[in-house]
This record gives sequence, C-alpha cells and structure tokens, in this order.
Amino acid sequence: MSFELLDLFVSSFGETLLMVAVSGILGALLGIPLGIALHLTDRNGVLPHPLFNRVAGMLVNAVRSTPFIILLVAVIPLTRFFVGSSIGTAAAIVPLTLAAAPFVARLVETALREVDPGLIEAAQAMGATTSQIVCKVLVPEAFAGIVAGLTITFVSLVGYSAMAGAIGGGGLGDLGIRYGYQRFQPDVMLAVVLILIVFVQIVQSMGDLLVRRLSHR
Repeated sequence: MSFELLDLFVSSFGETLLMVAVSGILGALLGIPLGIALHLTDRNGVLPHPLFNRVAGMLVNAVRSTPFIILLVAVIPLTRFFVGSSIGTAAAIVPLTLAAAPFVARLVETALREVDPGLIEAAQAMGATTSQIVCKVLVPEAFAGIVAGLTITFVSLVGYSAMAGAIGGGGLGDLGIRYGYQRFQPDVMLAVVLILIVFVQIVQSMGDLLVRRLSHR
C-alpha cells in the first residue's frame, strides 16, 4: 500500500469518526428528550396526551422506516440549507442526525418503560413535580438502558456513515467506493471492511463496559 493511499485511509477514518461522533451526539440531544416526551405522554404516563403521543410516534416511525439511502437523497434540500452543500462530511452529518434521533427516541422510550412504576407512584405521592420525576427517578433508573441504546445507535451510525459515501459523503465508505469498487482494487475494499469491523467492535465493547459499570452501581 502506497503512502498516498495510507494517508487517504487515515483522513477517511478521521472523517468517519467525525461523522459518527457529531451525528451521534446531536441525535442523542434530540432523541433523548423526544423519547422522554413519548414516555410521559403515553396513556399510562405521567402526562398522558394521546394526540401528541400518536403524532410524534407516527413521525418517529416514518423516519425510522425510511431506508437510509433514500433519506440521504430526500433531505438534500435541508442539508443544503444547513451546510450550504449536499456533499462532503459536514453534509452527511445532517441525514445521519435525522436518522439517529428517532432511533434514540424509541430506545430511550423502551428503557424508561422498564422503570418500576412503583417508584414513580411513590415520587408522585411525595409531591414530586414532573421534572423531578424525570430527573431523579426515570432517567437515573433507566440510565444503563439509555447508554445501551446509545451504543446501538453509534454502531448503526458507523454503517450509515459508510453508506453516505455512496453520494459523496466522505469517510471510509467513500474511499471504498472510489478506490475499491470503481478502480477495481479489492484489497482497498477489504481493508475498509476490516477497519469498520474493528471500529464497531471497539465502540460496542466500550458501550458494554460502561453499561456493566452503571448496572453494578
């Protein structure tokens, strides 16, 4: 492997890392509050609101059910509005964030459902406000599950970021397509796949370790 190609691998991995990290953080910032809202407004929640819950749930399901490659193309106008371009690493972050947020929301909602209802009832009996129930009961009790959900999200984003290379999103996916596929260099494609596998294993292992530590507290 030439030094030029090695430099491309390093820069492409940096782009992938940037896409996954930024979109994962932004997706969490949007998805966690949305997941909490979905749980609170459920018919058995603290603040039942069937209309909001139904509409928000439909929007979340609509985005989640859209194949990512289609989402990439569908949100090009929105991407251009935010970053001024539809190609490049910065542009790929927009659809990646939109894909991550509803995914996180559903995982957070699922984690919150595992919290013992008796704890919530006890907090309500002591006069706790909704914000106190969320911050002192729901989130702390479900924190390990939320972290596990975020780990799954980051792992999924690694695959999505590689797919973003199909429309010039940069990163390892773009490198694999341009050199491995279009220039018929299977060794480059294999190297890209191996790097992504190792990257996913590291992310998953770190997430699992953090979940175990949180679960033992």
